[in-house]
Amino acid sequence: MSSVLEVRGGKPLEGEIFVRGAKNLVPKAMVAALLSEETSVLRNVPQIRDVDVVSELLKMHGVDVRHEGEAGELTITPGKLELPDPVQVDMLAGSSRIPILFCGPLLHRLGEAFVPDLGGCHIGDRPVDFHLRVLEDFGAVRTSTPYGMHITAPKGLKGKPVRLPYPSVGATEQTLLTAVMAKGITELSNAAMEPEILDLIAVLQKMGAIISVDMDRTIRIEGVDKMYSYKHTAMPDRIEAGSWASAALATGGDVFVKGAQQKDMTTFLNYYRKIGGAFDVRDDGIRFWHPGGELTAAVLETDVHPGLMTDWQQPLVVALTQATGLSIIHETVYENRFGFTDALRGMGANIQVYRECLGGLACRFGWQNFYHSAVIQGPTKLQAANIDVPDLRGGFSHLIAALAAEGTSRVSGIELINRGYEHFMEKLGKLGADVTLS
Repeated sequence: MSSVLEVRGGKPLEGEIFVRGAKNLVPKAMVAALLSEETSVLRNVPQIRDVDVVSELLKMHGVDVRHEGEAGELTITPGKLELPDPVQVDMLAGSSRIPILFCGPLLHRLGEAFVPDLGGCHIGDRPVDFHLRVLEDFGAVRTSTPYGMHITAPKGLKGKPVRLPYPSVGATEQTLLTAVMAKGITELSNAAMEPEILDLIAVLQKMGAIISVDMDRTIRIEGVDKMYSYKHTAMPDRIEAGSWASAALATGGDVFVKGAQQKDMTTFLNYYRKIGGAFDVRDDGIRFWHPGGELTAAVLETDVHPGLMTDWQQPLVVALTQATGLSIIHETVYENRFGFTDALRGMGANIQVYRECLGGLACRFGWQNFYHSAVIQGPTKLQAANIDVPDLRGGFSHLIAALAAEGTSRVSGIELINRGYEHFMEKLGKLGADVTLS
């Protein structure tokens, strides 16, 4: 059964919390360890559901995985790999979309891989067809099975030019993990350049890969015959840091996020300041707080890096319900990311969503039947409500709204939040939130 969190809102969040390694990097670095037979060590690993899922998937393939949770250190020894029972893999498929990234390393090490039907958050189209086409272009052959897709590489994998129609993070990761040991040179054009991608490249380079990155979104990978182990400290989670920063702003609080780094949050910090939030960058983290007075309405457009990250949009929307004036949000990364605003309207927020592109950035969703723009009229007092968590980031945004609202809210389905926020219940307690889990 789903747990229900009772949130007695209206109390500012105040105190200090700590963020560890990025959810969007750590599982991918874990998969990269498959490229070697040696023991790799990953540090600054958070205790989140996605890490648990990848750990179990690795163990199913014969990998020895040891997690010192409190120390945040993970040791991964691939040794001799084996293909698990497809039924076992399929049982975990609904919890994570990462099995598709196993394909490249497994094809190099085993000559075959299995991809189940994939789950993940329902915030827009995340087709795996492009991943499979990339693998086929490298020389892979796929066969449908009752549980998913069986993939082989009868003639090995060969590098080739790859151009992405959109700078997709997942497709960039897929190409990197496949190309590092493919024969020849792979030139990846229109690649994603998020900090987590660059951190994954750093991991692969430590393992022996030859990868160069150009400023025009081109990545060149020269295939090598052998990969080695790595020791790496994962970059901190900039999404979680931004979420707690938005919670501080929405509740009128003051939160020090230990571990947050300015260099990966520059765009977020600019918007945070425009809205009226205050921050202080320190050597060991960033302090975020509401300085008093009115917050200011703003125009936000999400974009691929170095633009405003789509995962920062939802928590910032909650803060903007408390800003004076008309705020306009244009979502250009995921077409269905405004579903979470239904619950906010039920709590009293004045939010309208539109199919039109309300912004100046080029957008894939223009003239299509997607509600991907929003207008917020504020400030409005939020009232407590019963809320069902729809997805990871939307769910944390609902939690922020409940913390800012007057009265007691009941938030169900909070297990989804565990996918990407380490010990979030414990952190709420450290910040003085009045919450009870039932």
